[in-house]
Formats: sequence, structure tokens, C-alpha cells
Amino acid sequence: MKKFFLLMILFTATLHAQYEGLWEGYNGEWSHVSKQLIALAEATPADKFSWRPAPGVRSTSEVYMHIAVANFYLLSVTGSPMPSEIKASETEDQIERSLTSKADVIAFLKRSLDAVRTARAQLKPGDLQRKVRIMDKDATVDGMYLRILVHDNEHMGQLIAYARMSGVVPPWSK
Repeated sequence: MKKFFLLMILFTATLHAQYEGLWEGYNGEWSHVSKQLIALAEATPADKFSWRPAPGVRSTSEVYMHIAVANFYLLSVTGSPMPSEIKASETEDQIERSLTSKADVIAFLKRSLDAVRTARAQLKPGDLQRKVRIMDKDATVDGMYLRILVHDNEHMGQLIAYARMSGVVPPWSK
């Protein structure tokens, strides 16, 4: 009976960690996807960062960089400055290929995730409804943050597929 209760406690703790942040609003969802992105990147061997499923398709490191650059870009639409190392004259492909080592990519990804979390935490009442302009469309700051969250989750799915195709098991599904 003690073994049963011990297993139940361990199972419950594992489930809690797997679902931590879900159904807890924007901040909980942001925390959840951020932790999963970092956990998956850290679980991926360095030599798999250059892996790509086919020629002409983003490599693993390029997908992580795409997420980070998009986070910074979408934040810039709300008024946050772009990092100085992202040059306006560079193309998206150039920026995504600018960092390729596991350590550098993870550090840049973490910076972008922290930038989103910090910028959102600093918003004042009413800021979420402020109008912004992107791609010749009117949007709100709230819409931009929702786009960031959805975009990161979309590419999380892509990275899970990449990981499994290259023999990496996502840490939360072990």
C-alpha cells in the first residue's frame, strides 16, 4: 500500500509539472511554453541543432532563432526596442543563421522569452487595448501578445516533431 501511495504522489507531481501554467491565463500559458521551449532546447544534443528535415527547410537552431527574432519583432510593434545586434538591414534568414551553437541559441531564446515576460508585466491598465499598426493592419497590444503566444506554441509543435525525428524525446513526455 505504501508503494501505491508513493507512486500516486510521484505521478501527481509529474502531471502537475507537465501541466503547470495551463488554464492560468496569459502569464501561465507564457510560462508553460517558455519552460517547454527551454527544456526541449536543453535536451537536444548540440550536434542536432544543425539538423533539418529536408534541404531548404529551417534547421533546429534556425527554428529557435526564428522564435526569438519574432518575439523581439512583435514586441517592437508594441514599443519595445529591438536588440542592438539585430540589424534592420539584415534579412530574416540572415538573422536566423547568425547564431548556430546550442549555447548561443539558447541564450538568445531565453533573452527573447524574458523580454516578452518583462514587457507584459510592465504594462499599465489600458495598455492592452492601445492600438498599434503591423503589416498595414490595425491591431491592439493585447493582440500582439496573443500572436507571440500562438506563434511560440506553433513552433513548439514543429520543434517537437524535429526532436522526435532526430531521436530526441521531449523531457516532459518521458
